[in-house]
Amino acid sequence: MSVLIGVVLWFVPAPSGLDAPAWHLFAIFLATIVAIITKAAPMGSLSVIAMALCAATRVVAPGDPKEAISNALSGFSNGTIWLIVSAFFAARAVISSGLGERLAYLFVRGFGRSTLGLAYGLGLADLLTSPAIPSNTARSGYIYPVFKSIAETSGSHTEDPSTHRRIGAYLALACYNLNLAVSVIFFTGAAPNAMAAKLAADLGVHADWGGWLKATALPGLVGAILVPIVLYVIYPPSLKKTPEAPAMAAAELKRLGKVSRNEWVTLGVFALMITLWVMGDDVMNATTVALLGLGVLLVTGALTWEQMKGEKAAWDTLTWFAALVMMGTYLNKLGFIGWFGKQVGGHMGGMNQAVAFAALTTVYALSHYLFASGTAHTASMFAVFLGVGLSPGLPGIPLLAFLGAIPTLMGCLTHYGNGPAPLYFGAGYVEMGAWWRNGLVLGIMHLLVWLLIGPLWWNIIGVW
Repeated sequence: MSVLIGVVLWFVPAPSGLDAPAWHLFAIFLATIVAIITKAAPMGSLSVIAMALCAATRVVAPGDPKEAISNALSGFSNGTIWLIVSAFFAARAVISSGLGERLAYLFVRGFGRSTLGLAYGLGLADLLTSPAIPSNTARSGYIYPVFKSIAETSGSHTEDPSTHRRIGAYLALACYNLNLAVSVIFFTGAAPNAMAAKLAADLGVHADWGGWLKATALPGLVGAILVPIVLYVIYPPSLKKTPEAPAMAAAELKRLGKVSRNEWVTLGVFALMITLWVMGDDVMNATTVALLGLGVLLVTGALTWEQMKGEKAAWDTLTWFAALVMMGTYLNKLGFIGWFGKQVGGHMGGMNQAVAFAALTTVYALSHYLFASGTAHTASMFAVFLGVGLSPGLPGIPLLAFLGAIPTLMGCLTHYGNGPAPLYFGAGYVEMGAWWRNGLVLGIMHLLVWLLIGPLWWNIIGVW
């Protein structure tokens, strides 16, 4: 299907006002995205094919074969990509040292006397590690086993449907949706955040690590706080008190033993990295900070080169991120994004700013039903929707923040909407219909939070 789409678009004449190279690049880009969505091949393989086609057809450098290959590979030199990839590598130290698991059990011990407290405890562990681990799927690697252990200990057994609503179903939805909610608060909380920022920079909207946090902090935190409460109301557990959970967590912490040297090193390195990231590029570029932190972890032995070589998710991210960002950048340089923005934006010219902002972001949010990845959603639609919003004069930073957050937040809508979804849905505690119904309610909740609290906050900080 993707090949057919690409071939058909290639031979259709470019629309009026658009040059042929831009239209042909769009054909390659759209075919790649459709192939990613339909899982025609691994994302990395599709990305390599896309880069090869861009170079072979010279759409990224008409008439110059040497410049074409240079431009097709230009994504690999992008600093934002290396920021995320370096964070992926460094995140391995959090997981392999046991620091992530220890934090999860510490919060369960402190907050776990009730089911609601358990949700917040696990969510806090996710939040604290999210700046250092740009893969919410990787963070689920140590949150999920803790959740599953608590559910089984509290009497929710996968093989017995009559026990699912006791605590397992609620915690499965709460842990998954908290994972999504906290992922959008920090720039390095999820890969789509950085991709959105890079694509926005190409359109003249800039936000560094601290700027992203400033724009997303309040609506992001409010959304995260509301997730467990909303689920507690619409999908309550039958077990409200869990006095055995703190004792179980204490036993697990005893099993883990004293905090190891590697855990202390990892904790110290990430505390320093986050401090420098918050201070902003005036002190040190965010990618430089990530590379220096990675270097310290390697020098101290908290992370080994063998572990880096085995971090498949990082190498995979480097490949697809480079290809998709490259195509997005050249779609803008060749004029496609501006052309499309003007075509659609012209119909929004008479709208009130708030109405136009709400309409644009709501359509973008609902389109996530088509995607099984926040990355694919961002790569295929973010630049276009941002361009459409900028065309009638909507504020850039709020658009970047909310459009950048939506592909992750709206993973709540379906059981395939984001990386950790199959893991939590696969636990077997929540039926598909219940997952979709509760997901829709949470999606509406996120939209209301960001559309009501967001503009007030952005007005206070001076970006709207």
